[in-house]
Parts: sequence; structure tokens; C-alpha cells
Amino acid sequence: MPKPVLTIIHVASFVLAVGMVNAQMDPGPRGGAPGAGSYYYSLNANEQNFFTQAQARFQEIDSVSGTLPGETGAGLGPTFNGNSCAMCHAEPAVGGSSPGLKSPQNSIANPQVALAKLDGATNTVPPFIFASGPVREARFITANGQSTLDGGVHGLYTIQGRIDAPGCVLAQPNFGQQLANQNVIFRIPTPTFGLGLVENTPDSALAANLAANAGQKNALKIGGALNTSGNDGTVTRFGWKAQNKSLLIFAGEAYNVEQGVANEVFMNERSAVPGCVFNSTPEDASVIMYNGSQTGTVSEMSSDVVNFAAFMRLSAPPAPTTASVSEKNGQRLFTAVGCALCHSPALTTAASPYTGMSSQTYQPYSDFAIHHMGANLADGITQGQAGPDQFRTAPLWGVGQRLFFLHDGRTSDLLQAIEAHASQGASCVVLQSSYQFNANNQSFQISSQDRTCGSEANGVIGIFNQLGNSQKQDLLNFLRSL
Repeated sequence: MPKPVLTIIHVASFVLAVGMVNAQMDPGPRGGAPGAGSYYYSLNANEQNFFTQAQARFQEIDSVSGTLPGETGAGLGPTFNGNSCAMCHAEPAVGGSSPGLKSPQNSIANPQVALAKLDGATNTVPPFIFASGPVREARFITANGQSTLDGGVHGLYTIQGRIDAPGCVLAQPNFGQQLANQNVIFRIPTPTFGLGLVENTPDSALAANLAANAGQKNALKIGGALNTSGNDGTVTRFGWKAQNKSLLIFAGEAYNVEQGVANEVFMNERSAVPGCVFNSTPEDASVIMYNGSQTGTVSEMSSDVVNFAAFMRLSAPPAPTTASVSEKNGQRLFTAVGCALCHSPALTTAASPYTGMSSQTYQPYSDFAIHHMGANLADGITQGQAGPDQFRTAPLWGVGQRLFFLHDGRTSDLLQAIEAHASQGASCVVLQSSYQFNANNQSFQISSQDRTCGSEANGVIGIFNQLGNSQKQDLLNFLRSL
């Protein structure tokens, strides 16, 4: 069957102009101890041990060979954005979001800067990677001069020149040219805390939650849909566009795309040019799969991706600190304004094999659905059922200690992030799909078009903008308490 022909007819650029006169201030990332980073409180001793060992694997640093001092994980490259899961998922603790210089817990420069030349590599730091900015990956909207859609991640760096990659010749993408063509969009790391609860939430619970408060949503023109798997039709829920089904798939894709490590979930090496492939495939595999004589703990016998998924699955969600009068009033306003219609305060898990995680009500502040956000946030990328301007409602638990916001990390200011949700109707995004094929001796031609001219959040942002200054401040204070 021919592949679908996808054409973005128009993705208009949009410059947000936010009226900041007399606006209140984002109090900034919350200080004190990290509100997350440990295991779920009710786990038994064996589960706690598995989490602790998996957490150590999450912090493993990869090299090409796995033999360099301090870089004992094997399989880095040929292209990569990082050399450790914990390099990107670090704020405010291991498993979180992008690190940064403004962290009250662990102030560090963007590690992607130093990574460019590590171990003799000959990379140049791309112009959108800088010491005070977020960890980023880069995707190209189109390929071949806008004639076909791209959407894939293009690794920032290659292993060319590294001491453990002799003879590899592989140039970096021409990011300067792609930036000049306005063809580059960015993604920053999503936090991984508490994701076992999300993974174990029934599809039916997500569907019921999305259908709830229909009258209010319709009045504010809020829609939304659950992204689904093309294989079994079940709900996908991880990633910026809710494109990944499970934590194992989420981990496997990230290991392959971000670090270049072929694994049991994503078996094939990316950019496997001759002279730049140094290991057998998969580079990350469960020990028992290849050596039945070796024994050890569950963690030791399992592959890296199994450990990464276990670390996320068994981790505790971020703990809020909402207590002050201002924060509690902000919590009430969060619902009154309409933010809670998408950023759902509570969901409940199904039965779980892990101790104490069955039928648990948790507070993610997300419906895990995808929503049209309009041209201001549109990235032109389609993933699963999520189109060019659709994104998963970002979970807000832990936002109080986050440094960068929105899918591309364009701002560190919560107020700017809120205002960026608005996108009025003059700038439109159109996705047109056309399928032509023969089956059962019949010819089929199926076409569809998805068009949006504004953000589903416009109504809510309009209400927010009508709040008084003290009310806006209360709402910001509440968000920083999460």
C-alpha cells in the first residue's frame, strides 16, 4: 500500500505579543528539597531495591565502546543528543526535566554544550544550544525543500573524531541552513516522575474524564481527543503528542533516538553509515537473552530499557506544597477560570501488580488528551493521530520546580507560558491526507482534511486575562506550589 501523501498547506508564523503592563510575576522555580525523585511510598522491599538499581542504570553514561573511564554504557551514536538519560532528565532530581543555571537545587549549565567535544569528538555546538538554555532535540518539519514531510529527530552530534570511534566519518546536519529555512522545531525533555500511575490508568477512565463537563467545554470551545495506537486502538499517553503507548516503548525510542543505542524495543541503528557502526545489534539486551548461565538480580539481568521503564514506573509523583492563603485561592481560581477542564486535577488507576498502586487517585493535572493549540504553538509534526498543532495536555504536577516551559522550552516564565496558549483564528494550519490503493480487486481513494484556525485554550486565556493582578498572582503561586 502506498504511503499516505501528507501536505502541510500552510503553517503561518506567529509572533506572540503579550501585554505585560501591570501583570504579576512568576515567583520562579520553588526552592527547598526536590519534590520528587524517590520510589512510590507503598512499594515493598524487593520493589524498592529494583527501583534503586534501575535508577542507577538511568544515570549510566554511554560511550561508543563502553570501555572509557566513567562511560561504561556501550552503544553511543552514530548520532546522539545526550550520553545519559539523567543528563537530560535532571531537574529538580534524577528523572525530571531539563537542568539549567537557574535551578535552586542543582544549578548547572546545559550539558549539551560540553558534550560536543567530549572524548575527541569534532562537533560544533548548534546555535540553538547554549549554556543558559534548555536541553533540546531538533526536528525538521519538511525534507527536500518542503516537498515531503520529515518530522524526525536529527541528532545534534555525531561520534566522528571520538577516541572510541576510529575512522568514522559522519557530518552533523546543516542546522544553520535549516534554521534559515525556518524548518527546525525543538522539543525539551518531559519529566518522568509518577508515570507508573499514568501507565496504569484505564482507557475508559481517560475517555470518561475527557467527556466530563461537556457543557463547560463546549461553551469555551474546548474539544480534545485521545491519541491511539494504530495496532490495537488503545490510548497512547506518553510524549509531547501522547504518541507512545507504554513506558517501555517510551524508553526504547528515547534510547535509540537521543543516545543512538539500538535496543530490544528499537533494534535498528540510526544513521548506520559504513565505518561508524562498532557494536553488534541490539547494543542493549537482557543478559538472559544471550547468556543463560549468568545470574543476578532482576535489574542486573534486564536490559537498560527495561530498567529505564521500571525506574519511571515505580517512581513517586511530585509532591505539592500548596498551603498558603494565596496558593489555595489560586487553586480555586485554577478551576474557576477553566484550566482544570484540560489540566484534570485527579485520575484513578486500575489494579496494579505493584504494592499499593492499585485504585490510587493521583493528581497529574492533565487529561492526557491532545488538543488543537493553534498556529502560535504549532510545530508541523504529526505523531499518531496528533496533527501539526495538537499537543498532549502537559501534566502540571512538579511544575513548581520546572525551569523551562512549552514543548520547545521557549520561555522560563510561567505567565508567558500561560499566555502562549492563546492563538486566534487568522493563522491556520491545514493537514491534508490522501490515500490511493487497490484491495480486494477494488480501487480506493480516501481523502481527509484537518483544519484549525485557533487554540482550544482561547476562551480560558480570555477569562484568565480578565482576572485582577492579585488573582493572577495567586494562580501563579498555586502553580509554583505543585
